[in-house]
Amino acid sequence: MRAIVTGASSGIGRAVALAFAREGAAVVLNFRSGQEEAERMAEQIRAEGGRAVPVQADVAEPRGCATLYDAVEQHFGGVDILVANAGVQRDAAFADMTLDEWRTVIEVNLTGVFLCAQAAVRRFRAQGPRPGSRALGKIIFMSSVHQAIPWAGHVNYAASKGGLKLLMESMAQELAPERIRVNAIAPGAIRTDINREAWETEAAAAKLLQLIPYGRIGEPEDVARAALWLACDESDYVVGTTLFVDGGMLLYPAFREGG
Repeated sequence: MRAIVTGASSGIGRAVALAFAREGAAVVLNFRSGQEEAERMAEQIRAEGGRAVPVQADVAEPRGCATLYDAVEQHFGGVDILVANAGVQRDAAFADMTLDEWRTVIEVNLTGVFLCAQAAVRRFRAQGPRPGSRALGKIIFMSSVHQAIPWAGHVNYAASKGGLKLLMESMAQELAPERIRVNAIAPGAIRTDINREAWETEAAAAKLLQLIPYGRIGEPEDVARAALWLACDESDYVVGTTLFVDGGMLLYPAFREGG
């Protein structure tokens, strides 16, 4: 199993990459910044007997995506799985949001996913079937509960994830006859640095927990385990599905008392 994980130097991407490596996958660890973190993670994986190579690339650019696939070909001989995890936030009230804030989020969260997924499909086709896998290739998008839940003050982010939902589903519909499986994971509140302000203090965590019926904040490893399942043959009949890993956030807990 050979995988590319974008945005792998921290948070959910880091947890996914480590989980894949510990299950025997050779992993390209993509990062845009955070080179030291990516290199330390690669060293950790190698120390545990795994295979990993860190690769700097901007996935919002075609050249960046090409760099990743050249690296996985050079080091591991091909690719079987893409986990398109890289994402950013540039928050602002709608009327105050700049065009640059809008474009940056759409380019990374949606266009970058399109570019990397397109390159993956072309590689899968060129490689052909591989012994040991029922699928020709697997693509996992890292979406968000905000592909379904509106998010005031974050319209660029919500729009990018809403677009990602239909990108994934349309790709899955088109590519399933070739046995290319495309799915997504939609995390809810996960304990990562990007949302540290939402859980770092006791008061902030208590407020956040009001949105989570299950009563705890998610950990990156919760998402990593879901990604592992979607990447293996145990989920071979799962196509075009978004797996929500959110502790029930999508259940709109504010309506528990009758709305």
